[in-house]
Amino acid sequence: MLKVYVYHGCSTCRNAIKWLKLHAIPFEEIAIRETPPSLQELQSAAKGRELRALFNVSGQDYRALGLKDRLPEMSSSDALMLLRQNGNLVKRPFVVNAEADVYLVGFKEEEWGRVLL
Repeated sequence: MLKVYVYHGCSTCRNAIKWLKLHAIPFEEIAIRETPPSLQELQSAAKGRELRALFNVSGQDYRALGLKDRLPEMSSSDALMLLRQNGNLVKRPFVVNAEADVYLVGFKEEEWGRVLL
């Protein structure tokens, strides 16, 4: 089953949920702030991506931690552990279907259609 990590105050997350419902795609909705993605999910999503793509770079926590300057110097394991510990730092929605090897970060309707339909 598709797991969709969202923050309810996020309009992009709400649009993604509407899109999933419109296309009758079953999913489990998970509050990303309370239950961040697992380290394994983050590691799998990071494959073939720049680590920065997993971060919510427009978020307050990202700015408060000075990650714009710190992230390029961080090891991958430290960056992933930071995401695991703070769901606010994860770009959302964050979508996982480990069985189908699907990992989506952010909502891009065209990409979602190509991958999920």
